[in-house]
Parts: sequence; structure tokens; C-alpha cells
Amino acid sequence: MSPRPVLVVEDSDEDYQATLWAMQKLERTDLLERCTDGDDALDRLSDRAQSWPKLVLLDLNMPGTDGREVLAFIRSTPYLRSLPVVILSTSASERDVNDCYQLGANAYLIKPVNFAQYTEQLRITLDFWLGLAQLPESAEGP
Repeated sequence: MSPRPVLVVEDSDEDYQATLWAMQKLERTDLLERCTDGDDALDRLSDRAQSWPKLVLLDLNMPGTDGREVLAFIRSTPYLRSLPVVILSTSASERDVNDCYQLGANAYLIKPVNFAQYTEQLRITLDFWLGLAQLPESAEGP
């Protein structure tokens, strides 16, 4: 069985590069897999032949299929429903936060602009989700 990746759904090359740099700075060796938009994420998550992600870091505001639609798909698909999803967004809108929790997000984080703050936020997030939380081993159901 291939290693389970952290699925990063992020349309911004700069934000994804910041994630890679932060992972290097934190000396994390977690396998990252990137989807550059919501449609790519839907295709990836629908492909049961690929390794099930252990965590999804989901950007909210993307052109086309946005993070809300990806989140709604995950929560409405039985074999994906238990997949942990952390929203990473620049939006501090109360409506966006509430909408994401209503759709079933496990957490909503606002992306800091400062790289050191972003690195620390990523460290805490990954330490919790990949170190402390007991995560489901694989997809369930047909």
C-alpha cells in the first residue's frame, strides 16, 4: 500500500510554495499531493484506486469549483465522509466560517500573511491532525 498523502487543494502557486517551504523548515517529511483547483480535487477524491488522503488542507476561494463545493462533495460521499478537512483561507468573513462549519469542516484557519506565523500555524495543525488525533485508516463503504 502506498503512503497516504496530505492532500493540499490550493490554486495559488505562491501559497503552495509557502507550504513546501514551511514543511522544509519544520523538517516534516509528510507526503504532499496538490490539486490546483476544485475540479482536480473532485477527480482525485473520486478515484478510489489512489491512496486515501490522511488529511485535506482545502483553500476556500478558488475559480470554478470552490472549496465549499469540494467540502460539500466530501461530506455527501459516504466513503469520504470521515476524511478530516481543514479549511485554509484568507477570508475572515463570519459567513464563510459559519458556512464551512455547517458543511462539515473539521477546522477553519485564516492564512497568515507572515511566513513565520504561517509556518507555526502549519506546525500546530499538522502536529494535531497527524500526531495527536486518531484518524480513520481508509475509506469506508462501497
